[in-house]
Amino acid sequence: MPKSSRKQRLSVYLDPVVMNRLAEHAARRDHSRSLIAEAAIESFLSPDAAERQEAATTKRLDQLDRRMARLERDIGITVETLAVFIRFWLSTTPALPEPAAQAARAKTGERYDDFVTALGRRLAKGPKLRQEISEDVSDAAD
Repeated sequence: MPKSSRKQRLSVYLDPVVMNRLAEHAARRDHSRSLIAEAAIESFLSPDAAERQEAATTKRLDQLDRRMARLERDIGITVETLAVFIRFWLSTTPALPEPAAQAARAKTGERYDDFVTALGRRLAKGPKLRQEISEDVSDAAD
């Protein structure tokens, strides 16, 4: 369809927030509000607008999928690490006689605080455990 040499007038009603955004955008670009609105409408109506939106959505979904895969991997590492530690601790730590158990319970708070401090240092400066574990390990185990 050939373009008409004369532009036609269109009156629209915009929400005040949308109108303010349009005016601000036009001012930043040093263009008229009419030109910005025309370009936006043309973009919206163009045949490839849906394709561009689908591509942007697909890209975002791919990013989310990769993040989810990393989260699943990290949670798997966390669960396995905890399970190995508990199994090791239960198999190597003998029960304490009562006087020693009372002394150990008295030290619990201090030892826990030391643990949290050490964990905080590890998390602050790394490397993270998940970074030390090869991606190939999970593939070989499956």
